[in-house]
Amino acid sequence: MENRWRDADAASFADDLLQLRVYTSRLLGQDPDLVLHGGGNTSVKITQENFFGETESLLYVKGSGWDLATIEAPGFPAVKMDTLLKMARLEHLSDTDMVRLQRSAMIDPGAPNPSVEAILHALIPFRFVDHTHADAVVTLSNTPHGEQLLRELYGERMLIFPYVMPGFILAKDVHQRTRDIDWSQYDGIILLHHGVFTFADEAKISYAHMIDIVAKAEAFIEEQGAALSPGETIEALSGEQDLLTLASIRHRVSCIRSQASLCRLAQDPLSQLFAQQKNLSRIASQGPLTPDHVIRTKRIPALLDPDPVAAIDKFTSEYEYYFEKNKSEGQTCLNPAPCWAVWPGIGTLKFGGSSKELGIIDDINQHTLKSILQAEKLGGWCALPEKDIFELEYWELEQAKLKKGAQGADLQGKIALVTGAASGIGKACVEALIAQGAVVAAVDIDPAIETRFATESVIGIRCDVTDTSDIHSALRRLVTNFGGLDILISNAGTFPSSARIEEMDEALWDKSMAINLTSHQRVLSACIPFLRQGMDPAVIFIASKNVPAPGVGASSYSVAKAGMTQLARIAALELAGDGIRVNTLHPDAVFDTAIWTDEVLEKRARHYGLSIKEYKTRNLLKTEICSSDVAELTCALAGPPFAKTTGAQIPIDGGNERVI
Repeated sequence: MENRWRDADAASFADDLLQLRVYTSRLLGQDPDLVLHGGGNTSVKITQENFFGETESLLYVKGSGWDLATIEAPGFPAVKMDTLLKMARLEHLSDTDMVRLQRSAMIDPGAPNPSVEAILHALIPFRFVDHTHADAVVTLSNTPHGEQLLRELYGERMLIFPYVMPGFILAKDVHQRTRDIDWSQYDGIILLHHGVFTFADEAKISYAHMIDIVAKAEAFIEEQGAALSPGETIEALSGEQDLLTLASIRHRVSCIRSQASLCRLAQDPLSQLFAQQKNLSRIASQGPLTPDHVIRTKRIPALLDPDPVAAIDKFTSEYEYYFEKNKSEGQTCLNPAPCWAVWPGIGTLKFGGSSKELGIIDDINQHTLKSILQAEKLGGWCALPEKDIFELEYWELEQAKLKKGAQGADLQGKIALVTGAASGIGKACVEALIAQGAVVAAVDIDPAIETRFATESVIGIRCDVTDTSDIHSALRRLVTNFGGLDILISNAGTFPSSARIEEMDEALWDKSMAINLTSHQRVLSACIPFLRQGMDPAVIFIASKNVPAPGVGASSYSVAKAGMTQLARIAALELAGDGIRVNTLHPDAVFDTAIWTDEVLEKRARHYGLSIKEYKTRNLLKTEICSSDVAELTCALAGPPFAKTTGAQIPIDGGNERVI
């Protein structure tokens, strides 16, 4: 645990308590062993004049929706201290009333909701208060004799309290326990199974207390021989059958959730070490590292043994029983599918609606797996009882955090593969797909594809679509990262130079057939088993206006594209029984692609006796067709508007007399 405080950095904030609060909050947020994804909270008490010239005490406390790692001054709503202290003296206060009262005491009604721990921060009689869910401390807490161990480790300088629900209940409990204490005798508070509070009138001291407390717990774990040394990652999936099983797992979870969901396989050393434990059924069924994680991970994972898909159904039934056993009047069962799973001997799986959600669950799991295995070496893993975790999972304030991001885009959770994705129509399709919520494997023979898209929703894969082994390798990366395949956009192609049939170079013909026709059959053939496990699966072939209206000198291109179109028609017939829709687009004159250089455009326009602008719009509607137009129609074909259409051929050319 590194103390990141630097006097030189802090000096510029010496006269600004709020900016100093921002600085140390970010120091805490930079360390994932302290806080994860919005966890933890910090505050500073400041006395200042209001609009009427009156002096009032305010608590600037972390606001809901902000992350300590990136928080700015607007992330600290100011709440009147006198109101918060009055609230602490109430006998009862509902969650809804607590939030309402806190908002009524804010000096800026447009600021975010104050942390649910605002009352507790107000009660602690020091200017700066820091709160984290420090892994090492909570790990020690989650052992059979955790409280005793912590008391022996920290002595009399630490207040150690049992777990109670966060918010008003916790504030009330701490208030009652600390009425008669001398706060100056203590460096912090440990809340069992929850986390750590430190405090001081100086930001540097409060922060240092936090680092020292956590470092001491880390050192103890090391001294007890409980530190972990995971081995190297091994290739634990045996082949296509395991990949298809993975796709089947993802499909089943999506069906239970009634929406397309992603699934990521983690086979890092820690995940594999956990998946190889002989006592998995016991240690995986105890509960999360801290109850705050339950809204992201649920209480426990699914254990995928012996039949992985059947295990998903088993988890669902057990979750519904868990809800019925613990529910209160008026509560409705949440989605009963697992948020993560352990695949014995292979690794762990995460399920979510977006790549970002998968990343959050994965981060939480990495810390949880480490803590569980460490606690096992210290006497055993003992999380909170089921009822306590349920209460937080169904706590209305926690549910509100999830509802904020509940609505998704049209293709949210869908998984796509786009060939020829480095430029032109393919690149535009990738961009349109991610804008509508999908994740994408963007493949292209151009190595630049690997860094073309700066988003976690896209995997850029160099792939020669004429090479079957390259295709299967790309599919393997797609399925392990996202869980399956719903949408195939078969777009890769080349535009050979013009040549009459009698003058055709054999190599030019063969290359066009290989790329513009045969590669599409190879890609489709490899994808079909995974599309069968997809959610409303769809295939879109990007063909050409040259199919219905060929031109002189374009035989190598037109024949290949016509063959592709025929392939699509037959695929529509063969795959309809599997619910896989296959449709074809025929673009024409899409000028913002690589083949249409300024030189080529000028030459072609001159050939027709037109200006470049006239040449670009030489269709019935007198409109220009762009890659983004093709991409938008492609996404529509993959989505709900064309859910009942297959075998169609749709022109996107502005209207062509010869085609019509």
